[in-house]
Amino acid sequence: MKLFVFFVAAVVLVAWPCHGAGYQRFPLRMKTGYGERSSEVKCASFRLAVEAHNIRAFKTIPEECVEPTKDYINGEQFRSDSKTVNQQAFFYASEREVHHNDIFIFGIDNTVLSNIPYYEKHGYGVEEFNETLYDEWVNKGDAPALPETLKNYNKLLSLGFKIVFLSGRYLDKMAVTEANLKKAGFHTWEQLILKYVSFFLSIDITYLSFIYNKCCWLTSH
Repeated sequence: MKLFVFFVAAVVLVAWPCHGAGYQRFPLRMKTGYGERSSEVKCASFRLAVEAHNIRAFKTIPEECVEPTKDYINGEQFRSDSKTVNQQAFFYASEREVHHNDIFIFGIDNTVLSNIPYYEKHGYGVEEFNETLYDEWVNKGDAPALPETLKNYNKLLSLGFKIVFLSGRYLDKMAVTEANLKKAGFHTWEQLILKYVSFFLSIDITYLSFIYNKCCWLTSH
């Protein structure tokens, strides 16, 4: 029986809504000129460049983008973006004939469990990432669920899909991650996949992509 694999990607933290008020009818010609862009416009451009992978391996967001990021996360847009991603994934899944070994893969960090409480205390991305502080926060096991993902999770279970959770966290976080998932409302899953400390890949491929591609390979063999 064929194994279907679905993957819900995280809503990127460094993202802001892009408004068109500062543009003339020709969309690439700005009224103010290149050097006089507003922070909102410059931050929207930064977000686009990150999503298109034209900006790579950045350590922090620009300081002037803190407020737009804060507004995006705490406003309606972040919830709406999360809802749209989950809706489209569910629409696709609901059209499939579900077999007993069909699985749905969720990334954990900021897709299933929100890391917004951590970034609220650390400048919304303007501070350089501190792995030690982040690990301390993870070890508390208090990350809340993303509401729209939790809704989608329950709908997928009702369709008969088995759930697999995937994270770049190391195996020593297994117990706290399991407890946090249950505390946030994710009560059952087929497998929780975390990373071995010895796992190594070249810079051109990430751990999550490696596991995802491995799952996709299984669908055709």
